[in-house]
Amino acid sequence: MNDENHDLGPWEFIGRRGGDTVTLVGGSVIAGVPEAKRAAEEARRELRFDFLDDRAVLDLLRRRHVDEEDMFKAGFVHGVPLALVGLGAVLYWAAVATYWETAASRNAYLAVAGTVVALQTFFFVRSAMAHWGDPVRQNLRARAARYRRIAHIARRGGADIPAHYPHYGPYPFAATFRPEVDDPEPFESKGADDHGRG
Repeated sequence: MNDENHDLGPWEFIGRRGGDTVTLVGGSVIAGVPEAKRAAEEARRELRFDFLDDRAVLDLLRRRHVDEEDMFKAGFVHGVPLALVGLGAVLYWAAVATYWETAASRNAYLAVAGTVVALQTFFFVRSAMAHWGDPVRQNLRARAARYRRIAHIARRGGADIPAHYPHYGPYPFAATFRPEVDDPEPFESKGADDHGRG
């Protein structure tokens, strides 16, 4: 488990980046709604994950939070410099370089500025692809998004589940399940005994 989770209670996770902690809703609560139970069983076959196993789901949601943090940090580390360099290059061009007398000087500036912006863009795209395109992370996101749907089905069916639980939105991208990819380590699972945790 990641160090970011060391202050959490035994059944808590962070519902969204920088948000409050959320207490896991037990699998027995979700399984109490027949439609949600059927959705969980179907998803188990499709995504090779037990959505009613409390320990496995808790691990999944904690990993999902870490993944979201990693994606944000990577975007910030490379996105902010790219924006600043790009804006600076455009402003300098508009305020200074366009008034240079020789075309050769202007062309040299454009070449250097274009190279710097292209390098920054390359690093940004490479970082994005490393996070968004990682098949292990995509499987994690696919499972987390499906769990959210199952929880919403249970809530609509009358289960005592907080609104918007687990308090993060679905991944609109990079959440395709890849069955050929193995999990980096097995999810901690105690089987059916955990389904009864309240």
